[in-house]
Amino acid sequence: MGRRFLYVMDPMTKVLVDKDTTFAFQLEGERRGHEQYHCLPDDLFVTRSSPQAAVRRLAVRRGTPHFTLQEARTVPLEFFDVVFMRKDPPFDMAYFFATHLLELVDRRRTLVVNDPRGLRDANEKLYALNFPSVIPPSIVTAEAGRLKAFMRELGGEMIVKPLDGAGGSGVFHLYEGDRNMNAILEGSTREGTRLVMGQQYLPAARQGDKRVIVLAGEPIGAVLRIPREDEHRGNIHVGGRVERVAVDDRDREICRTLAPRLAADGLYFVGLDVIGGLVTEINVTSPTGVQEIDRFDGACLEAQVLDFVEHKAAALDRSGAPH
Repeated sequence: MGRRFLYVMDPMTKVLVDKDTTFAFQLEGERRGHEQYHCLPDDLFVTRSSPQAAVRRLAVRRGTPHFTLQEARTVPLEFFDVVFMRKDPPFDMAYFFATHLLELVDRRRTLVVNDPRGLRDANEKLYALNFPSVIPPSIVTAEAGRLKAFMRELGGEMIVKPLDGAGGSGVFHLYEGDRNMNAILEGSTREGTRLVMGQQYLPAARQGDKRVIVLAGEPIGAVLRIPREDEHRGNIHVGGRVERVAVDDRDREICRTLAPRLAADGLYFVGLDVIGGLVTEINVTSPTGVQEIDRFDGACLEAQVLDFVEHKAAALDRSGAPH
């Protein structure tokens, strides 16, 4: 049964055809005959408490050009069976307000993935603190002295990162004796006025940062991102290379720990960053990695995701709610 999907995301011109997970979803939706639409967060609006959007019918392909968009039309968001919130980070005030507008959608009629309240509450750095048994020792503070004391407790080495960063931006590897340390901490904390996170440095990071894709609390695939020799970050866009890696027992154990809270918060599709068997971040806004895993494993993770959302949408239909 064809359904109506809306992707709230960045412009289609910015899509990386061979990398973007959202594009993989769209290709699978096209293959299944769904009616797909695109809009920017700025296209969302509310009239008389009714959430609406200026949307364009979308068609996608692996080719040039990789998409076509029809003329804009204005529809209530409940016109759609599923709304995917797939705007890339950073999480800024525009994103924050967009989640408020999406929260006005009648959940008896339309599924929003991920849940807007969950997106708002689950800061990708801080959310991991809810699971102390599976994360490295961490501190959140704006005080440089406290950060340095914590680093000494850890043996003189630490990672510092901003709470609102993405893609490895602003992440520093600090160690005792580094003459740049004070300057880095002053800049990171904006002279003690901005909270940052400090985490134990995990030497296993040299062997790779594992991205585990989680759907409905279950790990469905993973890829390893390995930093360049002159980098401590494994993020692909700063030069990290990807290698095949399997989901293992530790990944499944971590997911069992996270699953009840993820379900309660409506975080259906997430990406875990796992180093040495510990979770360093929980990515909820626009997790990626699906296309890389597909190529390594001969898989089609996007099909599993669409199976899930179709099932959830069908459950709304069976509830007897107007559609």
